[in-house]
Amino acid sequence: MKSNDALTCLNALAQEHRLTLFRLLVQAGEEGMAVGELAEATGLPGATLTNHLHILRRAGMVSDERLGRVIQCRANYGQMNALLGFLTDNCCANGSAATGCGPANTCIPTVKSSRKVSSR
Repeated sequence: MKSNDALTCLNALAQEHRLTLFRLLVQAGEEGMAVGELAEATGLPGATLTNHLHILRRAGMVSDERLGRVIQCRANYGQMNALLGFLTDNCCANGSAATGCGPANTCIPTVKSSRKVSSR
């Protein structure tokens, strides 16, 4: 993932309702959720919900599919994993400030005990 793509994804997720929508879709799994279910779960009006979903879709974070009269939305796990990979790409690189990777490639920062704290 390139920096501009990561910024687009982060911008899309940097809003309370869009983050909630994305998390609901991640929790729903591969089946996803119908737009009506998302509206019911969030209490968002139709036009507002549609706008938020468009922003997430343009960022590649969600996709949708029309199934008859229902629009089914799904989280794009590939894009989510690419974003997480981008954010943690240099975590375990040689010479980094991290001591290594923990479970699920989470960064474990080095704790520097020699740091002096001013007591003004």
